[in-house]
Amino acid sequence: MEFWKTHVKLRVVMIAILFLAGIFTTITGWRLTGKLAGLGLMCIGVLCLLVALWIYNKPFGRMAGKK
Repeated sequence: MEFWKTHVKLRVVMIAILFLAGIFTTITGWRLTGKLAGLGLMCIGVLCLLVALWIYNKPFGRMAGKK
């Protein structure tokens, strides 16, 4: 997708925000040991980290299939 290749600054900002939000919510959920809300926060944190990784890898997706 060409959008992520042409908007590099937006991609970097979104990755940074999602990464920090993911780390923050995962650590906050980890501190709520034994509570269901803690598990939910950790799942949201992992989801944020996975979306940040997906955005990071998105510009390189078409290169993998070419030789």
